[in-house]
Amino acid sequence: MEDRPYAMLIGGALVAGAEAFEILNPATEQPVALAPDCTAAELDAAVAAARTAFPSWAATAIDERRAILHAIADRLEANAAMLARILTSEQGKPHPDAEREIRGAAANMRLTATLDLPVNVVEDTSARTIETRHVPIGVVAGIAPWNFPIALGIMKVAPALLAGNTVVLKPSPFTPLATLKLGEIVRDIVPAGVLNVISGSDRLGPWLTGHRGIDKISFTGSTQTGRRVMESASHSLKRVTLELGGNDAAIVLPDIDVAALAEQLFWIAFRNAGQVCVAAKRFYIHEDIYDDLAKALAEYAGTVKVGNGAEQGTQIGPVNNRPQYQRVLDLLADAKAKGYRFLVGGDASEAPGYFVPVSILDNPPEDARIVQEEQFGPVVPLMKYRDVDDVVARVNATEYGLGNTIWSNDIDRAMEIANRLESGMVWINEAQIVHPLASFGGHKQSGLGSEGGVEGLLAYTVTKTVVVRKPTSVSA
Repeated sequence: MEDRPYAMLIGGALVAGAEAFEILNPATEQPVALAPDCTAAELDAAVAAARTAFPSWAATAIDERRAILHAIADRLEANAAMLARILTSEQGKPHPDAEREIRGAAANMRLTATLDLPVNVVEDTSARTIETRHVPIGVVAGIAPWNFPIALGIMKVAPALLAGNTVVLKPSPFTPLATLKLGEIVRDIVPAGVLNVISGSDRLGPWLTGHRGIDKISFTGSTQTGRRVMESASHSLKRVTLELGGNDAAIVLPDIDVAALAEQLFWIAFRNAGQVCVAAKRFYIHEDIYDDLAKALAEYAGTVKVGNGAEQGTQIGPVNNRPQYQRVLDLLADAKAKGYRFLVGGDASEAPGYFVPVSILDNPPEDARIVQEEQFGPVVPLMKYRDVDDVVARVNATEYGLGNTIWSNDIDRAMEIANRLESGMVWINEAQIVHPLASFGGHKQSGLGSEGGVEGLLAYTVTKTVVVRKPTSVSA
């Protein structure tokens, strides 16, 4: 275990914290480091620091705020290798993927900094002007998940700061270390109290979401937890943005080139060990090409190295934490008990760590748990379909609506299908492209509000309409 201490960033100072908890490496199940376990008093201090810093930060010119965002991006890039090593040790993903996450977060920060807060001039006459402006909300609680802690943390921090809010950022208790280190490396470039980074065990989340000093919550995580966040926020009418779960589908039309696309289709399901909110979690493959594509996916799966993300050549790491590991194993056990056929995988690993073998199921029934539930792990079912109307109905028959993909050489036909899907994102012939300047959000129980683009920026503001009656000139 590292002897290097990790500290919270509160009011511009590094705070070791009165209490600590242990962080495990999911590849070895061995301790990595101790992280501060934020107490109620330390949380109060972080919120108070953010509230004290808010008036001056909100009054800071937006170009100055942009410059701070660029400076944070510079620090991320300069420390990408170091942060990636920490991220791999706590999250499990292969080191190259961890470094891409860090550098991607920096790019997100830079692109977000190009956005502007619009001013809507409703009336501008000789009698009056009416303008609707967008002003910052106040203190924002950003709650990031364990699958992409830096990328999704920055997705909250960047627009919140640009809009003039101050932030209390809380990473998952499973992956706090890289985010704590981020707070440390930017503390000399962000004014004290503008960005605070805290960490804690399971007790911290409810304290933060229920805190009276928080004005808005931006949460990424499961739908079940999102409901609790929304309930907690309701007591003081906090604004909320919720990016929640998904049971996203890939619809594969019969005109694709199976050999050319099999590898790409594999990775839209299995990147980051399937721990991606918009991963393809169920495949609907036209019956004309089902056998060929199923065989190609199974054969490619046999070439992929699963292992410790710190080892060279690893392509898929472990599931991040024991609760999620047990959930994925439970879905595998259910599928085996029901007699569903596996093309590859299906058995739990005997090695230390939270490793689940790449598992592909062959045409389970639509009511199977592995089809109806979000697995969030390296397991995916393949299902046959014949009729487009039928497959659209099957894809839409879920409480979720995050992001679906369509694969076809006929773009017009794919667009017709895309327009019928009930989800916030639809990709055609690619997947998981989340652009910082494009709105990203879920339908139904996959979320509330938007992240990214102008819509995501405005989610960190409230409207303020100013009406000015112009003085009437009086002739002498």
